[in-house]
Order: sequence, then C-alpha cells, then structure tokens
Amino acid sequence: MAAAATWRYRGDPEAEQPALLVQFSNGRLRRADDMHFTVYRDRDSANPRKRHRRILVSETERLSYVGNNFGSGVMKCNSLCRYFVGVLDKDSGQMEVYNAELFNMQPLLSDNLIADETEDYQNKSYREKMDLCIEAFGTSKQKRALNSRRMNAVGSDILNTAVTKAAANIIDARGITALIQDVAQDDVQNISIFLPPCHEDADKPENVYKFEDILSPGEYEALRVPAAVFINITPEEIIKKTEEKSHCSFVLEELKFLPLDEKSRDHKARCLWFLDILIKFSFLKVIKKKHPMGPECPHIISRKLMKNFTSLTYNNGSVQNLISASMKAKITAYVIALALHINNFQTDLTVLQNDMKLQESRMMDIARAMRLKVSKAKGLPGLEADQNHKLGILSLPLPMQKASGGQRKRKKMN
Repeated sequence: MAAAATWRYRGDPEAEQPALLVQFSNGRLRRADDMHFTVYRDRDSANPRKRHRRILVSETERLSYVGNNFGSGVMKCNSLCRYFVGVLDKDSGQMEVYNAELFNMQPLLSDNLIADETEDYQNKSYREKMDLCIEAFGTSKQKRALNSRRMNAVGSDILNTAVTKAAANIIDARGITALIQDVAQDDVQNISIFLPPCHEDADKPENVYKFEDILSPGEYEALRVPAAVFINITPEEIIKKTEEKSHCSFVLEELKFLPLDEKSRDHKARCLWFLDILIKFSFLKVIKKKHPMGPECPHIISRKLMKNFTSLTYNNGSVQNLISASMKAKITAYVIALALHINNFQTDLTVLQNDMKLQESRMMDIARAMRLKVSKAKGLPGLEADQNHKLGILSLPLPMQKASGGQRKRKKMN
C-alpha cells in the first residue's frame, strides 16, 4: 500500500453478507485459483439467532471441505474480535474496508454425513476413533496391522463361543465332580512330562531314576576333563570359591565331603560339575551363543543342554532357543535326580531351591511329582538351628501321586 493512500469504511456491522475469509485445518493451499466456494444461509431469516448462520462448502479433486459459523465447532476468535477486508484502488490510492468473517475449513470424510452419524461418532471410544483415522489417513503398514487386529478379534470371539459351548456340553455330560478330579490329575501329569524317565517297577532306589537317563556314557566320559578341577581341590580353594560365589551352595557344600577313594571321588566330581552347569544354565533366558556355558564346557554337554533343556521360539525373523518356565521345571527335576544319586537318594531340597531361586511351593510340587517323600531336615551338615529345611527322600515303594500346590486348600482370611 502506498504511504499516501487513504481509506474509508464501507462495511455495516449488521450487514447480511460480510466478506468471507477461509483457512484450512489440514494445510495451506498451493493454488487458490482452482478452488470454488459455495455459501449457504439459514432459510429462517426472521429469526435473529439463525439469520447470520452460514455454511461454506468447497470441493477439490480429492476432498470436500466444509466450514460454518455456528455450533460447537465454531472458531472462538469470531466472537472475540472483528475481521476486515481492504480493497485498494491503485489508481486513486484509496482503500475501501468491508466487514469479514473467518471460516475454518475442515475435510469432510463422508458424503452422507447426517446428524445421527455425527452423534454415533461422538459416542465411539478412543480406540474406535483412532481406527477411523487410520482407515482414512493411515499408512499401508498401519492399515495392515488394523485389519490383522480386527481379524484376530473376530477369530477370538468365534473361538470363545466354541469353547464355551464345548465346556457346557462336557459339564452336562460328566458333571462338576469328575471334572475337578481330572484337573487334579492333569496338574500332576503336566509336570510329569518334564521329569526324567521314572521306572516305577524298580527294585532299588537307584533304578527309579537311572543314572544313564541323566547322563549317557559318552556325556559322562566328556566330563572327565572339566571335572578334574574338583578332584584335587583344597579346603583353601573351597573357601575362596565360597567367597567368590563361583559355584552354587549345594556344590560348595558337597566339595567338602569328597570320598577318599579315587574312583568314587572322580564320579562325584563329575556329577557336581554337571549339576553346577545345569543350575547356571537355568538362569539364562534367550540363548544367543553357540556355546553359552563357555569354551570349557564339552561340546557334547553344550549340545545336550540346547537340545533337552530349551524350547525353540520365532522372534524378529529368526529362530531362538528359549528357557521357558516349563524348561526350568525340567532342569529342576534333573537337578533333583542328580542330587539324589550324589547323596544316597536323600537331598536337601531347600538348598537346591535357594540355588535355583525358586519358590518353595514350586520345588515341593516337582519333588512330589517325582514321588519323593518330603520331611523336615534335622541335623544335616551346615544347617543352623533356626533353618526350616525340607528333605527329599527317594524310597520304595513309591508313594502315590498327589495334586500339585494349585489344588491345596486355601487358608481362610479373617
């Protein structure tokens, strides 16, 4: 505008047709010349509240836009201030100023938007509104994820309906009492799947869980070299290892009582070394290394650990070895069986429980599933008077299997 320009006001605050200014909520116009607008006004011109209502509509090749000056979505700035449009005459240098009103143009996502649909949209949850946004503006990846989630939800509903119907049929056919007995039996069997092979018809305790089922002859022979460090261990070295906590408490305690006989001493050293490796292996979660227990662990032992005590899982496009809760239960059962062979078929379950960082109920469930008699330990080496340790004893005849801790009676709460 030239510095010497003058202007005059031509607008009327009560004018029926003020100038219309627009802004777009989702961006700026690249080419304003291609836009065409249509304005609609309320038919009830006699009503002072409705005669100023306007709806402004515009269409492009891709979207339709709509704005209005009434309702809950109206811009607050129109009531707080006034807008004007100036038209400059370059020849005379004069500007005429007109009343104006600002409209916020928003994309119209549906051509058939009616009042009922608007109310229905407002009643939708946040997740449902987000899904609508993803359908309209989401990336291909987001849309695939949305479709997958909806398909899973449909599949889950169908499955739940089928399971509910099947459960009702079973209850009608067998009754509640029979089903409770089956659950108790299944609870024991679920743990029994991960136990070492049990020979119930054995004539001696050492034949119930045979040593060959825990360590094959080839695996036992491979332990000769790494277990040599235990054979000639001195009391000073045991004290040092105890301070360093380089081995579990069970192994450190048993190293104090190695037999003097060379063959028996070598046998116990091999068993202790493998038991220590089993407990350390149980603390791993996802196995990422080919030799997780280090180079000193024989290859045949590493292969046994990976094959027998891990489960395969698929994650991030690759297959991984995982130590799941069921696999840790299996490791615990083999640790107990090996400890029984080491300690003449009775062992301190509490020491093993602490070494493996298990809850007592879990350890007792596994011990009872292995058909051990559990009693309080008294007078065992290294136990203080106030320690309440549990002793597991393998003796014949084997006791009957009982339901696990999940079926124990609940204590009444006062």
